[in-house]
Amino acid sequence: MLLNTPKISSWMTLSAFAISTALIPACSLSNLPRNMTLKTFDPHREEFTCNYEKSAEPALNQEAEAWFRKGLALTSFDLWPDDREFSKAAALWSKASEKGHWQATLNLASLYISGNGVVKDTERAVQLVEEAMRQGVPKAFDLMGIYHINGIGVKQDATRAYAFWALAAEMGSADAQAYLGAKLTAAYDNPEGTVWANSTIGHKMLECSYAQENGNGASELGLRLDLPAQQERSLRVYHEGVKFGSKVSANHLTVDFRGGLTSEGPRLDLDRAERYSAINDMLHLNPDLRLPNLDKVLPLPPAILPYWDGDKQSLIDGAKPVKTVSLDDIKPSPASLREGRAHIPDGFVLPDEPQGGHLVQHLHTDAVMGGYWLAQLRKPVTPRQVAWNTAQVPMRYEIGEAFDKIPEGLTKDDGVFRFHYLGTPVPQAPEAKYAPDWRVPQGVMREVPMPARELHSTGLLPASATGIWHGSVDPGHPLAKVFNQWYRQSYVEEGQAFPDPRDRGLDISPKDIQWRWLDQANRPQPSGRKEISIRNFSQVETTQTNS
Repeated sequence: MLLNTPKISSWMTLSAFAISTALIPACSLSNLPRNMTLKTFDPHREEFTCNYEKSAEPALNQEAEAWFRKGLALTSFDLWPDDREFSKAAALWSKASEKGHWQATLNLASLYISGNGVVKDTERAVQLVEEAMRQGVPKAFDLMGIYHINGIGVKQDATRAYAFWALAAEMGSADAQAYLGAKLTAAYDNPEGTVWANSTIGHKMLECSYAQENGNGASELGLRLDLPAQQERSLRVYHEGVKFGSKVSANHLTVDFRGGLTSEGPRLDLDRAERYSAINDMLHLNPDLRLPNLDKVLPLPPAILPYWDGDKQSLIDGAKPVKTVSLDDIKPSPASLREGRAHIPDGFVLPDEPQGGHLVQHLHTDAVMGGYWLAQLRKPVTPRQVAWNTAQVPMRYEIGEAFDKIPEGLTKDDGVFRFHYLGTPVPQAPEAKYAPDWRVPQGVMREVPMPARELHSTGLLPASATGIWHGSVDPGHPLAKVFNQWYRQSYVEEGQAFPDPRDRGLDISPKDIQWRWLDQANRPQPSGRKEISIRNFSQVETTQTNS
């Protein structure tokens, strides 16, 4: 999540004079990024090269990344507004920003604009954005344009705002590309309305933004493709926009499937409209959501819709990214699953040092301390003796209770046999318990158990199994930073082709993509429909506990 300031239209519009004249102040502050010399915005430009912002973004310090993530968790849209702790997030993002974490820097700037968690200070916000600009972050130049159009911390100047956006778009800012691309696809020039007729460049910008999976880019492109000859692509682009988290795209498809927008007549499908409407509501509550597995719960026609229980959360859970976790990580500790003397309540562990000190007792005695005792051979020599010692687990005995007889298989020749006191269980430290992926508490990712089998495929082959697949390219690939993302997942039916990134303009051959199967296929039903199978971490834990 990057907190941001929307591009709010101000009273100041671009005149024809302002478009053709660059106003570059010459003063002692001219060396500041806010006052940098800018190339004049040209709405009738004839060339545009598509660049990707992730290629330009600097690497992040890992310690700073941890602080940044904690700040995100404290301000997550998945929390009630009153539960969001902006002051703590501001402190964490300040530490991260000092280590060059540009995302934390821009988030902190937005806090200074809103006054959440800090004293409102627009000058400090501008300074922070300038820090990110010095790092070459495209988003920072886009944000500086927003500050100029609205006069936030700087003199209101639409000319410089558009110049900053043009620069940001060239650097790869997907938001700037979407915004300017929409402005350049008008039927005629209207500088007072800040729109111009340059569809060729406008569409190039929108396609570039869409290739970067930008929700604004998808919704703007889908709108401009909504013509009879491009109707089906428009539908797919809007659908992809929903995957990118675009509330506008979800709203458009809601109306469309209610029969209200299609230029060639009504596309009536109330079941699909209901699902897009539910997703629209959830995206309103949590704009951080990404839904790459949307086809699992809401495939485009003519595919049959799977069964849905009507709960909005289950719909979102079925569409959001998943992270596989080993059952050894998510199930309760093995000791909590043991029976009889060996059982230790879940959430408890034996102490590092037993209460009362270390005690050792012979076999034919009664326990002098209540608690857990471990049977061990004193000097194991043979492989069988070593294996026996390793296989033993702590067993609980009450004070005065006789120890068990020597197990079968051990004889006098195996040496001295003793019981070692380990103490009584204590609560497990929170940091020692299983910690989920940081995106899970934010509600933007689900954890699921590791699939029972490993399946891999290249993008050239059809899917060998139905379910969610995660794609990646070699780290040395020129577009690895763009493609290799945590949400790079797709729900694919067995025998179907994997998504081809070239359909969105990314120059990545399917043969270069490695897909890994994550399971989570829809279960077939007697009716022919499919049931949305959702196995959350908590459900797996419950199942394991009751087994």
